[in-house]
Amino acid sequence: MKAFVMKSLDTVGFVDKPIPKPGPNDAVIKTTKALVCTSDSHTAHGAIGPRENLTLGHEAVGLVHAVGSEVKLFKPGDHVVVGAITPDWGELASQAGHSSQSGSALGGWKFANVKDGVFAEYFHVNEADANMAMIPQDVAEESAVYCSDMMSTGFMAAENGEIPIGGTVAVFALGPIGLMAVAGAKLRGAGLVIGVDSVPKRQELARSYGADVIVDFTKQDAVARIMELTGGQGVDCAIEALGAELSFQNAVRVTKPGGTISNAGYHGKGDFVGIPRLAWGVGMAEKTVRTGLCPGGRLRMERLLRILQSRRVDPTRLTTHTFAFDQLERAFQVMDKKLDGVIKPLITF
Repeated sequence: MKAFVMKSLDTVGFVDKPIPKPGPNDAVIKTTKALVCTSDSHTAHGAIGPRENLTLGHEAVGLVHAVGSEVKLFKPGDHVVVGAITPDWGELASQAGHSSQSGSALGGWKFANVKDGVFAEYFHVNEADANMAMIPQDVAEESAVYCSDMMSTGFMAAENGEIPIGGTVAVFALGPIGLMAVAGAKLRGAGLVIGVDSVPKRQELARSYGADVIVDFTKQDAVARIMELTGGQGVDCAIEALGAELSFQNAVRVTKPGGTISNAGYHGKGDFVGIPRLAWGVGMAEKTVRTGLCPGGRLRMERLLRILQSRRVDPTRLTTHTFAFDQLERAFQVMDKKLDGVIKPLITF
């Protein structure tokens, strides 16, 4: 089969690999749709260290090609979405309620990290009964593929923010995760959602997903404007959806005492992320910092699919480009360099 891989640091391309075989609890999926993520760029540029011929990608839907002898819920031909995070559900972290960290920090993140990812004609899924979900007939693949990561992670950012009904929220960076965080904040009952970004297309999408006010940080001081919008109090929840030190620090600055900073950004550079000392109340302002990795599991996927069935959120508005599988190198370049107003490229197989 063909696979799109990180050949070495900063080098990607296609190679031939054997079609994987499932273990007793596993499945092999024939890929039909996938999405390119900025995380793939981070990986290719060394954020998690060197890799050799590692298949990239972690967001996909497809048809079940083969299942192991112990798989109970799926059979060949089934139409499924697979979580970007595929935990080992028997691990102690999973039993403690932190399945994405099973085995080690970020241990549930296997695709394009410790095993081959989904940018191939076929890919392997561990613990299939727990890590993938059936796609309902009334949900299109182009929508379902967003359940793998973007919806799950963006909604997680809102869930971790403990947003009170009618509460105030600021979302720093309106890329795919930030946009889904805006949608998640609305679903959680936020009364005021403030989006922070300078890109007109992202601003437009944020409004369509429920942002009440957009702050363009290139035209005004974002912190000062958010404090003005909240009557000097700050927000109940600030969501960091970029993975940059400045946006994280600004999230701390605009969060009211007793509020929550919800970090969903991938901080792929540097050894430390600093916290502004005074804005943190010199450590005593009761500001909670919560972090999270995209939740995995069939239950999570089924809940997200239900959101699509009820048409509460349409994630396909994030899809700005579509490429065939054999054009993946170009799709990767477009996402890596943020060319042509890209938000999310869809890959068809």
